[in-house]
Amino acid sequence: MTGQGRICAVLGPTNTGKTHYAIDRMLGHRTGIIGLPLRLLAREVYDKIVAIRGPSVVALVTGEERIVPPRTQYWVCTVEAMPEGTGPDFLAIDEIQLCADPERGHVFTDRLLRARGTHETLFLGSDTMRSKIADLVPGVQFMRRERMSSLSYAGSKKISRMPARSAIVGFSVDNVYAIAELLRRQKGGAAVVMGALSPRTRNAQVELYQNGDVDYLVATDAIGMGLNLDINHVAFSSLTKFDGRRMRMLMPNELAQIAGRAGRGMSDGSFGVTGEAPPLDPEVAEAIMDHRFTPVRHLQWRNAALNFATPEALIASLEEPPRIEGLHRAREADDLIALRNLSMDAETRARASSPDAVRLLWDVCRIPDFRGISHAEHSSLLMQIFADLHQHGRVPDDWLARQIKRIDRTDGDIDTLSKRLAFIRTWTYVAQRSGWVTDENHWRGETRAVEDRLSDALHERLTQRFVDRRTSVLLRRLKQKEALLAEVSDTGEVTVEGEFVGRLEGFRFRQDAKASGEEAKTINRAALQALAPHFHLRADKFYNAPDTEIDFTEQGGLMWGDQAVGKLVAGADVLKPQVQVFVDDEAGQDVSEKVQRRLQHFIDRKIAALFEPLMNLQRDETLTGLARGFAFQMIEGLGILPRAQVADDVKQLDQDARGALRKHGLRFGQFTIFMPLLLKPAPTRLRLVLWSLANKLDEFPEAPPPGLVTVPSDASAPEGYATMAGYRVAGERSIRIDMLERLADMLRAEDTRAGFEAKADMLSITGMTLDQFADLMQGLGYKADKGEREKQRPVAAAPAEAPQVVDDSAVTATPSEPAVEGATPDGTPQPLESDETTAGLQTEEVLAEVAPEATAPESTAPEDDAPAADTPAAAQDTAREIEVFYTFTWGGGRSRRPGEQNQGGRQGRDGKRRGGDGPQGQGQGNGRRGGGKPQGAGGKKGGKGKPRDAGPKTFQSGPKRREKQIDPDNPFAAALKGLKTD
Repeated sequence: MTGQGRICAVLGPTNTGKTHYAIDRMLGHRTGIIGLPLRLLAREVYDKIVAIRGPSVVALVTGEERIVPPRTQYWVCTVEAMPEGTGPDFLAIDEIQLCADPERGHVFTDRLLRARGTHETLFLGSDTMRSKIADLVPGVQFMRRERMSSLSYAGSKKISRMPARSAIVGFSVDNVYAIAELLRRQKGGAAVVMGALSPRTRNAQVELYQNGDVDYLVATDAIGMGLNLDINHVAFSSLTKFDGRRMRMLMPNELAQIAGRAGRGMSDGSFGVTGEAPPLDPEVAEAIMDHRFTPVRHLQWRNAALNFATPEALIASLEEPPRIEGLHRAREADDLIALRNLSMDAETRARASSPDAVRLLWDVCRIPDFRGISHAEHSSLLMQIFADLHQHGRVPDDWLARQIKRIDRTDGDIDTLSKRLAFIRTWTYVAQRSGWVTDENHWRGETRAVEDRLSDALHERLTQRFVDRRTSVLLRRLKQKEALLAEVSDTGEVTVEGEFVGRLEGFRFRQDAKASGEEAKTINRAALQALAPHFHLRADKFYNAPDTEIDFTEQGGLMWGDQAVGKLVAGADVLKPQVQVFVDDEAGQDVSEKVQRRLQHFIDRKIAALFEPLMNLQRDETLTGLARGFAFQMIEGLGILPRAQVADDVKQLDQDARGALRKHGLRFGQFTIFMPLLLKPAPTRLRLVLWSLANKLDEFPEAPPPGLVTVPSDASAPEGYATMAGYRVAGERSIRIDMLERLADMLRAEDTRAGFEAKADMLSITGMTLDQFADLMQGLGYKADKGEREKQRPVAAAPAEAPQVVDDSAVTATPSEPAVEGATPDGTPQPLESDETTAGLQTEEVLAEVAPEATAPESTAPEDDAPAADTPAAAQDTAREIEVFYTFTWGGGRSRRPGEQNQGGRQGRDGKRRGGDGPQGQGQGNGRRGGGKPQGAGGKKGGKGKPRDAGPKTFQSGPKRREKQIDPDNPFAAALKGLKTD
């Protein structure tokens, strides 16, 4: 286009307002065209002019976008898409220094040489173009524009130390993504701007940065082409780029074009390097700051006077060399490569047989390779489009619809969506060409709708991947130094300014585990600042909470509902543990002290309630002397003492002292001295915690499940654990101490020298099988001899007139003297006779005297070799059933068994009696006064026949024992006295 008028070159560095000047000049004319280097910048300028003059008079024309209202006055275009032959009053070309660009320079050079406005023409760009413009454009005027702010070099900075409102420049997609991901982790996120983005996606990303949602921008060198952003610092992550053919170093003027984006308006800016980029040479840095660069010496040129006679003639005209000094023929561009490939196809050559067909072929070849797959793939697509346009005059609707439908999907990741956007740009370009589709408005709307959907999806994926909105929001509010609004849900979830940041567990803030690095620090700082009032409200609520809402764990933790608020630590007194609270420092000292006081009140009251008998014992001032000392030991033992451990002290206690201690619930058992009330599950659980604290255990052992008489023994448990749990270890299992005392009472009535078998009551109170009971007895110091025998079958009741046979072994023996207290030689505590069971033994004596008939006689079974006459034959043939039994004897050597009475003679090391008869009649001693064969338990005296004396008998080997006085404090005293007097 040609014309008269003023021609002016407005030159200067970045941030001089050149583009704003051109817009103002254009709007001063009736019509105008402005050519811009980027589709993104064209959209930005279009929006500005529309805001001033309205959309009805402003057109936007790019390769993929065409908005042309009927009354268009002002055209905003990319340089390649500038209309020709319109004769505008005003014409401007921005970034004119791109005439030297190897890829697109020939287009800018053509506009420099041929594009003119009838009244005014402006060329905007760098000072480096001054000499070439002066040489090529006669009558041109020059206007120098100075930078409105200074630009300084800041050296190298780590990304983690990058100041806010910074742009980091990368020269590959992978590099841009890696930097953005790092900024998300450390700084809350970054916006991403690349030339390949659609305007819709780019604008959405820029809005993230401009409105302060993120403080960082990661971009390619596209931001150097006139994008006006509020950037304070520009950092180069690399000083090399791939120019489409090779990797090369960036020229100083190219670095300056990008660095100049820093500092907008009157605000100063800075630039530097980061990542793996080496520091700039001092000369280069100084040249950028002073805007001094080597002038452009060569401009890229390609012949614009094309010959469309044949494809070969067209190629030859495109390859024609320049005839003007300072112009260099441009390297082979993508459109020329496509023309060569298509002209080699026979079918295409046949179709391109006229100048109009060759012109159409050239228009098709100029479709940009947005997809960037390969020249062959791109050429194949162009062949199909050219064939349809040549044959049908249109791209078929059904084929175009299929191509668009394949792309119209919003699933997938960033790369997938970016590829789809590149594909749709091809069809958007096709739809924008006049006459190429049947219904231009329809297909332009279809392709634009698909591009918009893909752009929105891509923006969403970019934001999800590279922006932590939570952190960015919190950072912005913290910078504004405003009060942050925090909310705590019933489940403890904490949100600050509507963003989830973590949970409030008791009085400690637990931030979201997904946060890390700078993000975690930001969240923690913002959350604790916002939670300050909540801590005080929560402390007041906790202080007034009832004890039922607070509890302790078996590891010494203190819980408020399901939230940990503290833990117990050892104090000077085992019954007075101290409290360590879990309260964040940011909550304040007042909150911490209030929580500490409430927890101390709770645990003190809990100990007083569960250990009331022990506390009463501690406060009883009437206890003196040995009783006082023994009470002190009971308190230290938390209500349980193994008898063997205090055997000497027990011996020294007189009856008055014992009676005084019994009033507090003490039971002097044969194995253990204990308080039965403290064996309940709740006191046991607390006792183990207090004991673990006193012993400074790292891991507290847990209490056995409540209600079990025996539990498996734990060899790895700390020493003393079984006693504190209320159990005594006996072999593979441990038995509860109160049930052990009941078992000891039963064992006292047995003959442990000759041996006895387990009774049903013994198995019942322990809840064990016979084998388990045998192991338990061995754990208590007994020997268990296993045997087998034929199981006795039930026998029919004897006729009424048959004589009753009673064996001597069924006679109930009465102990004559109290047991001697002590221990077995091997150190195993010897169970002793409890004070409480003495009355029970006396009761058995009385019952034996007043009701001898209560003892059931043992029936004799018929001999196997002499079956009864009335036994049916079928019963005789029944298979014999074998049963296993154990015979238990005391295995404590010379020491007596638990509860064993003094005998009428001495027992030697071989276990045989040395003179005198045994005191009991259950298979002990000789079985007869004058000697004879030994008689086992349940055996018959002297062979067959009726026993000599069928009545119950009592044997003693010494002078008659003086009857023991019944303890008036014993709870069974009244019943025992009644039995005595009956």
